[in-house]
Amino acid sequence: MAEQYDLIVLGSGPGGYVAAIRAAQLGLKTAIVERENLGGICLNWGCIPTKALLRSGEVYHHMKHAESFGLSAGQVGFDLAKVVARSRAVAKQLNQGVGHLMKKNKIAVHMGTGKLTGKGKLQVTLNAGGTADLEAKHIIVATGARARELPFAQSDGKRLWTYRHAMVPDSMPTELLVIGSGAIGIEFACFYNDLGAKVTVVEMVDRIVPAEDADVSAALQKSLEKQGMTFVLGAGVQSLKADDTGVAAEIKTKDGKVAAQRFSHCIVAVGIVHNIEGIGLEQLGVATERGRITIDPYGRTSVPGVWAIGDVTGAPWLAHKASHEGITAAESIAKELGNKDVHPHVMDPTNIPGCTYCHPQVASVGLSEAKAKEAGYEVRVGKFPAIGNGKAIALGETEGFIKTVFDAKTGELLGAHMIGAEVTELIQGYTVGKTAELVEEDFINTIYPHPTLSEMMHESVLAAYHRVLHI
Repeated sequence: MAEQYDLIVLGSGPGGYVAAIRAAQLGLKTAIVERENLGGICLNWGCIPTKALLRSGEVYHHMKHAESFGLSAGQVGFDLAKVVARSRAVAKQLNQGVGHLMKKNKIAVHMGTGKLTGKGKLQVTLNAGGTADLEAKHIIVATGARARELPFAQSDGKRLWTYRHAMVPDSMPTELLVIGSGAIGIEFACFYNDLGAKVTVVEMVDRIVPAEDADVSAALQKSLEKQGMTFVLGAGVQSLKADDTGVAAEIKTKDGKVAAQRFSHCIVAVGIVHNIEGIGLEQLGVATERGRITIDPYGRTSVPGVWAIGDVTGAPWLAHKASHEGITAAESIAKELGNKDVHPHVMDPTNIPGCTYCHPQVASVGLSEAKAKEAGYEVRVGKFPAIGNGKAIALGETEGFIKTVFDAKTGELLGAHMIGAEVTELIQGYTVGKTAELVEEDFINTIYPHPTLSEMMHESVLAAYHRVLHI
């Protein structure tokens, strides 16, 4: 006999496990299926352990510059194995935390590979052996995504790495090639650069972190070049050949010239592939487009009773976007099952913040200045530099700025873009403001504590309206 549930969630990443918890809170009998580790890629092999690595790199960076703070650090060094071990311990702690949350919320956990076998039916090939048949009125697909490989150079975990290999290196790179300058590529470039590797980043377009505002891209490149990185922009890698001593690469630049270089290691960070294969979507007729599951704003697929959330549905590939989609889908399912007290909130894509945890950090929400103008807005733009902020000067973190973009006619905040110390913690202030549909007067009349980095947020808004105080 198949086990009966109100909801089955396939995948336990930050979208899946949050959806399961919210469903359980709403009284639904819920099961979750996970083939590898509770918490998914983000918690075990992505967002969390990479931040642990980056923290180690950041501390090491500060140790090497102790004299600028009037301190003496003595002999500075690192143990790569211990740095990696700390990162893995952090991931393990949070993985166990998700397990605790499943028990607390009485969610049935099935460890194994799940496949849709019919309407409301899912079979699990259990990791422990055997199979389990599950049935539910609703199923959420939250199977995530994986690193995209180059067709001419598959990763080997020795010299050619994906992000996953780069988190558990068995040796320290001396000369590192990073292909791709999105968040993943830049974060690993920063980590290994901080530890002393000579890092070269190749990017196909003409600027790094191309999803960010152009001013932020330019400032970040200047900062990272000052830290010793090399960037080859408007270029692509034509070939990669690994051997026992390193990687031979052919890099074609925008002028058509091909340069041959050798590196000790290479990280490929050129995007992701959605995990839609082998889970029974075709048999049920679930619609897909360009390798991703198509959904409505609530997470419904083309097949009633089948929902999808997170990376498997397409960009932006962010954990917090997946979590919000998971909550929306769970609440929508509860509403369909008769709960009249729940009111699902559809996500506005322009209110999704993005963060890159390099040094200096980058964060943004909403439209860039260029995108706002392309959309037809008449804009007011404010910009305030970190060098004008007392807390930033005291911290010794004077690189960067905060930039805000407003609709000149209505005062609506269209976008905010930051580069500097701890901006990934500051961006939520503007995200709350955008979600609450605040206008320039609301930000101007808010009292910001002193001395804090958040005062730069206030000053940036003031600058947009010719009222800036400290520059």
